Amino acid sequence: MDDHAAEDRTTRESAAEGGATVASVGEFGLIRQVTEGRTQPSTTLLGPGDDAAVVAAPDGRVVVSTDVLVQGVHFRLDWSSAEQVGRKAVAVNLADIAAMGAVPTSVVVGLACPSDTKAALVNELVDGLAAEAERARVGLVGGDMVTADQFVISITALGDLGGRAPVTRSGARPGDVVAVCGRLGWAAAGLAVLGRGFRSPVGVVNAQRFPEPPYSAGPSAAIAGATAMIDVSDGLLADLGHLAESSRVGIDVHTDRLPVPRKLTDVGSALGADPMRWILTGGEDHALAATFPSFTDLPEGWQRIGDVLMPDTGITVDGAPYEQETGWEHWR
Repeated sequence: MDDHAAEDRTTRESAAEGGATVASVGEFGLIRQVTEGRTQPSTTLLGPGDDAAVVAAPDGRVVVSTDVLVQGVHFRLDWSSAEQVGRKAVAVNLADIAAMGAVPTSVVVGLACPSDTKAALVNELVDGLAAEAERARVGLVGGDMVTADQFVISITALGDLGGRAPVTRSGARPGDVVAVCGRLGWAAAGLAVLGRGFRSPVGVVNAQRFPEPPYSAGPSAAIAGATAMIDVSDGLLADLGHLAESSRVGIDVHTDRLPVPRKLTDVGSALGADPMRWILTGGEDHALAATFPSFTDLPEGWQRIGDVLMPDTGITVDGAPYEQETGWEHWR
């Protein structure tokens, strides 16, 4: 962090001292606090401060995705710090951009919160947004803040295809192989730990608090010839089910190709849970799953876990139907 950035952060922290709320700081005062001194990548042609941002689109096309995170559904402030929530909000959106084979370029943030929310908490949240944006090398280019009865964060993410066709969910063909890149089951294990009132082991707990999607794996899969791809947000089997439905194929997952990390084995033993179920059905890790022609040399970090089958065979595990819930679904 350079001297100017450190000075700006000190100013933001000082402004939030004394328990000031967003109401006492005011909308525009709060916007100034959270935007001043934030650096932007070269893709941001005009950042926060005007009616809209201007972002470079070298490809001539823009990939767009949005997600809404609601307190009590997607995060809890007694389980996570505001900075961790900010990181998670950006990560879950940028994973969708990567899943299209695109390079993320920028995010726009909508924040709704009660008027008695501490300004310091909002500053911390934006520090998390900015930290994850910096990790992904994207710009935090603008947004909006409004009053609401509960904490809600909405992120719109943009990306660049680099001249390639988007990798959709509908391109898988029988004979393709199924592969994943990124962690599976860690966030679900963390949720189970937090739900029991524990705060360790930190590795799995932090996986629930904020995921670490493999952003570069999406473009590398596209370059390697991926035929279909999806972000694993609701559970591996559930999301592969979406891909299979869009592509009108079946998919068989091989559990012998899904190693169970020692940490998940230990947590499963402590909680009396099957870690393989977390791997197959746990969401919020935001790994990427893709299909590739069988002759493809998989890019670094990708691991073959299954095969694409003929239509009407559904999603199977080791050749048999999976009889339990396959993942998360809202309103169910």
